[in-house]
Amino acid sequence: MTAAPSVVAVEGAAKTYANGTCALAPVDLAVAPGEFVALLGPSGCGKTTLLRMAAGLVAPTQGRLSWWGADHVPADDPARRIAMVFQSPTLMPWSRVLANARLPLDLAGAARAEGDRAARDALAGVGLADVADRYPRELSGGMQMRVSIARALVVAPALLLMDEPFGALDEFTRHKLDAELNALWHTRGGTVLFVTHSIQEAAFLATRVVVMAARPGRIIADVPVPAAQPRTPAYRGSADFAALCARLSAAVAQASGEVQAQ
Repeated sequence: MTAAPSVVAVEGAAKTYANGTCALAPVDLAVAPGEFVALLGPSGCGKTTLLRMAAGLVAPTQGRLSWWGADHVPADDPARRIAMVFQSPTLMPWSRVLANARLPLDLAGAARAEGDRAARDALAGVGLADVADRYPRELSGGMQMRVSIARALVVAPALLLMDEPFGALDEFTRHKLDAELNALWHTRGGTVLFVTHSIQEAAFLATRVVVMAARPGRIIADVPVPAAQPRTPAYRGSADFAALCARLSAAVAQASGEVQAQ
């Protein structure tokens, strides 16, 4: 049986910006269907650049990327949609929550009734069925980020890209949303590429953690996480979780040490 192609494959891809900054050295990374891959490392290590390459928003200076075996981001393929969640919710303050969640479908020309149904389903999936008629300003930061996730999920993406979506939240809210995201991914399936600075967040969410170092950005470790899914709060107190965090911490310390030595 022929193995399914990688959802996204990065082959020797590097990025140097016009000002001469080498954001990413040649990187190889293949993300298989159904994986939840966390990109972990210090600031400036190219995590966001790599994520934006995976979204098709940034072209590599050298090397190549492919999506489901093709050399371009699939267009108009419901089975191969890509969605992205940014560091801040980036909601439209003048529109109600339902309209914010429905936005990708509006842009795609979907019928309003169809868009409303899909948006309400997506909001229910992130626990916000009862706030569809509110404005973003009426919601907490954590709730606003959940609206942003619902907006990404409304198109039923096969690949979900997330750029530190919970980085600005307090630890309690972050842990809560990590648990909700893990349960949602376990239920809905799909593939996730997730950028984070948090060792514990990467250890809790991912099926695989890719550790990056800076100047230039590069991969220094690729750590599988075999813990059973879905993850529960009890997992955070387990010996396996502690051992994984210690291993990732050592890798991040190595990455940070390399940055300081340069």
